[in-house]
Amino acid sequence: MKKKVLVGMSGGVDSTITTLLLKEEGYDVEGLYMKLHSKPGYHEIHLARAQKAADFVGVKLHVLDLQEEFNENVFKPFIDTYAKGETPNPCALCNRTMKFGEMIRFADKIGADYLATGHYIKTDGKFLYQAEDDTKDQSYFLFYIEKEILPRLKFPLGERQKKDIKEIAASIDGLESFASQAESSEICFVETTYTDLLKDYVEVDKVGEVLDGEGNVVGEHKGYMHYTIGKRRGFTVKGAHDPHFVTKIIPEKNQIVVGKRDELECKKVFLDNLNMFDEREEFQTTVKLRYRTKAVPCSVKINDSKAEVVLEEGVFGVAVGQAAVFYDGNKLLGGGWITQAE
Repeated sequence: MKKKVLVGMSGGVDSTITTLLLKEEGYDVEGLYMKLHSKPGYHEIHLARAQKAADFVGVKLHVLDLQEEFNENVFKPFIDTYAKGETPNPCALCNRTMKFGEMIRFADKIGADYLATGHYIKTDGKFLYQAEDDTKDQSYFLFYIEKEILPRLKFPLGERQKKDIKEIAASIDGLESFASQAESSEICFVETTYTDLLKDYVEVDKVGEVLDGEGNVVGEHKGYMHYTIGKRRGFTVKGAHDPHFVTKIIPEKNQIVVGKRDELECKKVFLDNLNMFDEREEFQTTVKLRYRTKAVPCSVKINDSKAEVVLEEGVFGVAVGQAAVFYDGNKLLGGGWITQAE
């Protein structure tokens, strides 16, 4: 009997070719389009594309309206994190609770053995690994998915290059339009800038004080939610000749603290809410403290669901609220959320 795979279909080229590849491998394939955020006009376009892809490949497409769940699990925490003066990572939260949480529940409901997506990442059922195409690798955003579901996950694009996926689509009559679609944005529910979005929910534009490291008022800014750690523009510093960077945000006073670049250097971070695929509690490895940055060597000590991470080289502009993700070569060991950097 054929094994059944549920594929997350977004209407993009990656999930479309994923569906096609799995069908060609002989699986019994069904698709799932999830309505997550409430961006006007978004789902009409993408659902139509997903339906077109499903019809072409010859698979049934299910549609789940999860806008309320997404609002509760991803969107509200996104707003709340900025309000606390921190920098959120909504994609990692979404992957855990929605894309792999709600989707695995639906897979169980329809009797699917496996769950597949068009993410660029690899798995052996025990660990996640960086994709072959390191320009598209999405492992950083998947560090928070539950370990228990790894044996049921399939990522057909993990071994492939993005350019090859586009070439496959371009070479197939009926799928050519998928090859030339614009890439999806990093945060799917942010249309322009995150501050434009925040303005509908919280007071973003509220002039406040800029402080130096000693607590002296040295300028003004346009509202603390406009800033993340390491930002160097959008505020004034009286008499400054050198570039200044945001080193701290004090939300309760609507103040930001600025300093020179060396004041941004961080040698130690503290994490909570760990999600580890590796069982060790004390080890040497490397850590990424932001997407698109290189992993730096570190030593890790874990106690319960918290970790102390000592960096062997300084990292600049580490933001509370972001994810710290551990790697052993291309193997993802797990990670957690940054609560403090020093």
